[in-house]
Amino acid sequence: MKKVGEVPQEELATGSRADRSTRDRVARSILDHGPSTVADLAKRLGLTQAAVRRHLDALLAEDVVQAREQRVYGARTRGRPAKVFALTDCGRDAFDQSYDQLAVDALDWIARTVGDEAVARFARERIEAQAGAYRAAVEAADPQERTQALAAALSADGYAATARSAPGQQQGEQLCQHHCPVAHVAEKYPQLCEAETQFFSELLGTHVQRLATIAHGDGVCTTYIPRGEPAPRGEAAPHGEPAPPGEPPQNHAHPSASTAGRNPA
Repeated sequence: MKKVGEVPQEELATGSRADRSTRDRVARSILDHGPSTVADLAKRLGLTQAAVRRHLDALLAEDVVQAREQRVYGARTRGRPAKVFALTDCGRDAFDQSYDQLAVDALDWIARTVGDEAVARFARERIEAQAGAYRAAVEAADPQERTQALAAALSADGYAATARSAPGQQQGEQLCQHHCPVAHVAEKYPQLCEAETQFFSELLGTHVQRLATIAHGDGVCTTYIPRGEPAPRGEAAPHGEPAPPGEPPQNHAHPSASTAGRNPA
């Protein structure tokens, strides 16, 4: 769990625990005080300038900070402007900025003033707005490689997705998303997971079954995708009844209750 004002260790440079802790302090000082010179950071943190430069080099390599010339106001003195170090977008995002809470507050307001169906509609339109690259990737792939193509497109958007054959006797594949940018919001509003699951079904032309989600405590968002002939374009794909672990879902003509956003029983 990320703490306020603390950069996750895996998002900063590698090294000893002490090095990572000091790099956290360097990045935090830049966040609190704005673009800073090596001398500024050394004075604030009680470090030598050589030590600060070493940690800044590591942060530069990790794209946490960037170097630029110091902006000069008024008459410019002789000599080259001092170099200052500022956080990149990546570095700033490593800190807790309460975007999740802002999103939850916005959806709370929509649910109170318009209703839950408006939240579901927002979730559907949100995934549809992101759908272009996913559709292009899947439609360009061979039928047997569409799940892998979708995983690659999701990874490009930060979901760290992979595709693999389903374990056991299941005749299908598992799409695994190892990261979810909206997990904290989806914990309260599973409509986000449900819209994504329905989109996967429509995109791949077959029923899919969400087996697990990060939003509800699982380590990975896992979606089961059966192998078989894709549904003809324009026809809704049938949904499968939830199956016990290790067994493939059974096809039925009627839709089943969505398992998106909930842990499997």
